[in-house]
Amino acid sequence: MQAESTGHISGVKDTLFSIKKTLNIKGKLVCITQPMIMGIINTSPDSFFPGSRRQSVDGVLEMAAEMIGSGADILDIGGYSTRPGAEDISLDEELSRVIPPIAAISKTYPECIISIDTFRSAVAENALGAGASLINDISGGQLDENMFRTVSRLKVPYILMHMKGNPRTMKLMSEYDNLFKEIAVYFNNRISELHNLGVNDIILDVGFGFAKKIGQNYELLRNLSYFNIFGLPLLAGVSRKSMIYKTLHLTADKAMNGTTVLNTIALLKKASILRVHDVREATETITLLKRGNFDILN
Repeated sequence: MQAESTGHISGVKDTLFSIKKTLNIKGKLVCITQPMIMGIINTSPDSFFPGSRRQSVDGVLEMAAEMIGSGADILDIGGYSTRPGAEDISLDEELSRVIPPIAAISKTYPECIISIDTFRSAVAENALGAGASLINDISGGQLDENMFRTVSRLKVPYILMHMKGNPRTMKLMSEYDNLFKEIAVYFNNRISELHNLGVNDIILDVGFGFAKKIGQNYELLRNLSYFNIFGLPLLAGVSRKSMIYKTLHLTADKAMNGTTVLNTIALLKKASILRVHDVREATETITLLKRGNFDILN
């Protein structure tokens, strides 16, 4: 089924669709004139890559300074580990992990765009009150029925990711009759819901590693530009994931080179945002592709 789908998708021209290139962030129009970089900061103690973990406010501020200095356009703060099999935590615990760091970053770097990585609307709302201006929801609104209404009411950009199940069950939910069709239908339905609520600033994330097998992840990456049919910015989040380190028989801490390779492919497939652990390397990748006049977002 997927081989037939791929054959059809490969005929889609990268330049056929006009991609939305503006986001309204706190009343300011941000133009995506070139690929943006989102730096990952995890305040959970059990995220899959230890190098992204910072559990003190001072540690978060130190990492934020390094990322901003290396070219990060957005900082993505998350306190709930979404690695496969991750344990659930309470709402109060998640709030205690993310609100103080977000408030500190917002105070220290007031021009920084901060994203809150959560599927809980209450966490999102509190984070926005503390200084965040973007919601990154791995569940696409499936794990909290109030999320879409919260996004609409607060008038903030929303990253809509594809996932089935939850972090504890998603590994068991990687079977698809037609991978691309199911993800496209998922996006179409949720985009319609958001539009009906007046939400127009939407970014799509196909969810590499979330309810997908390694081969499915590569099929999605190879055909990422297919999702330009929605005319919305695409976020690619492959950084140090198992699709890299398991393929290369490594560990996440040794997956930097593989990450750069796949980020390069994502950019050539018209990704608008790279979500990464290693900001400097992502910045260099974009600089080199621009210098070589490669066909990336422009």
